[in-house]
Amino acid sequence: MKKAARRRLAALARGGCGWLSIPSRLGGREIMEPARFIWRALRSRFRDHRGELSAIRRHIRPGDVVCDIGANKGSFLYWLSRWCQHGRVVAFEPQADLAEYLVMMCRNLQLNNTTIEHSAVFSKTGEQQLFIPLDHKPGASLIQTPHDGDTGIVSVPTVSLDDYFSDDTRVAVLKVDVEGAEKHVFDGARRILERDMPLLVFECESRHIDGNMSDVFSYLEDLGYRGSFVQQGQTRPLSFFNEDIHQKRDGDYFWKKRGYCSNFIFVRDIK
Repeated sequence: MKKAARRRLAALARGGCGWLSIPSRLGGREIMEPARFIWRALRSRFRDHRGELSAIRRHIRPGDVVCDIGANKGSFLYWLSRWCQHGRVVAFEPQADLAEYLVMMCRNLQLNNTTIEHSAVFSKTGEQQLFIPLDHKPGASLIQTPHDGDTGIVSVPTVSLDDYFSDDTRVAVLKVDVEGAEKHVFDGARRILERDMPLLVFECESRHIDGNMSDVFSYLEDLGYRGSFVQQGQTRPLSFFNEDIHQKRDGDYFWKKRGYCSNFIFVRDIK
């Protein structure tokens, strides 16, 4: 973020504008990290993930329980906390420094309905190795693929969602960004998927996936879900998705190119 933009955002946040505000008790350099956090949230809402967040906004209700799985630096977290209001947000982040950062941001911004869990979501509760690309921490994954470069390895606690949530908790939304471990997350949440029918907003890429993308889609479709993918902020039926076109591996940083589609939205119809 450029210095001028940071100053403008900090001034706006300091003055307060309803839903966008930073507590007045923060001052000086202390205000800049919350300002960056809100900047990421705004960029996500109105540019990078407008289709995904619009779907969540339409689905979520005050009092809902929602999950941010693979929360990273929290670009979705601010909106989830705001929209479910008197409900509950549980954010899972296996990287210790990022989990600590999210705890600090939630405390500073008074996102009091949010719980940060320093753990990875997986098919079973226990412990797994987390592979962290040395040059790209957001790419950390429980799944190591031949496409990975140099990685660091740490052991992290894992939890299945069916173990984490009690039988009397109803989960409304699962946002999932786990760099290839999507099927494992859904395997560990089968009770929740079958009973609660949460909205699913998740990233899925052939370069990361443990198996085939179609395995993930078929698993969810067998549970009664229907899918769509996000293309330039708009949702399109999953039947139009073509991996060779929409995730074409062409040149360096192909996943950042216009037209590359990696996010999917699945809903389960009530019969």
